[in-house]
Amino acid sequence: MLPHLDRITFNRHIMGGQACIRGMRIPVSLILNLVAHGQQTPDILAEYPDLEAEDIQQALEYAAWLTRDQVYTGRSA
Repeated sequence: MLPHLDRITFNRHIMGGQACIRGMRIPVSLILNLVAHGQQTPDILAEYPDLEAEDIQQALEYAAWLTRDQVYTGRSA
C-alpha cells in the first residue's frame, strides 16, 4: 500500500475487508461509483457527512494506483 494513502483502510471485520475510508463502513468502491456516475464532491459530502474531501481524493488515487498493474495476456507483441 502507498504510505500517503493513509485514509484507505482494510479490516476484515468491517465490510468484509474491503478497502474503506478511515475504518468507517464506507467502501472506496461506493465513492468511486458515485464519482463515476457524475456526483460532485460537494454532493457526496452532503450525502455522507462523515466524509471529508481528502477521503474522496484518496479514493481516486487508490483506484489510479490499482490500475497501474500490468496485465499479461500470454500473447507476444
